[in-house]
Amino acid sequence: MFSRNSDQPVVVPLQRRDVALRLHDVPFALVPCEVPFFLVHTQAGFPSPAQDDMQEPIDLGAWLVEHPAASYIMRVDGRSMSGAGINDGDLIVVNRAKKPKTGAIVVALVHGDRTLKRLRYVDGRHWLVPEAEGFADILVDEHVEIWGTVVGVARKMV
Repeated sequence: MFSRNSDQPVVVPLQRRDVALRLHDVPFALVPCEVPFFLVHTQAGFPSPAQDDMQEPIDLGAWLVEHPAASYIMRVDGRSMSGAGINDGDLIVVNRAKKPKTGAIVVALVHGDRTLKRLRYVDGRHWLVPEAEGFADILVDEHVEIWGTVVGVARKMV
């Protein structure tokens, strides 16, 4: 995966479906985010009444979004991060104010196209690494800009 014997940048052909992320333009202030919050674990076996365990409501927007002016919700279009639990159609919360660290999942611009990958540091170089078979690693070079760090994922279970 990372055994490269040359100091030359690796040219990686990008699949259009892999790099596309659509911006889901919803202002955080307009999204009703307050829901009841239970401070108990939910059993996946025998049902248990939980009415007595109800706490104050939690504002999901405030919980997920640390820097509202620098945060975005984006819809994932592709499957290159399915191994990290991020699937096609999921919503991700991206924070542009949070400094990306090795191991973080990031949104990056590669030749002007957005892609979602895990940031890795190997042999003195940064790489964008997918978490699904069939997708290539991308060397972070002058054609790549780390755009933001993913801080949350939402999926609607239908």
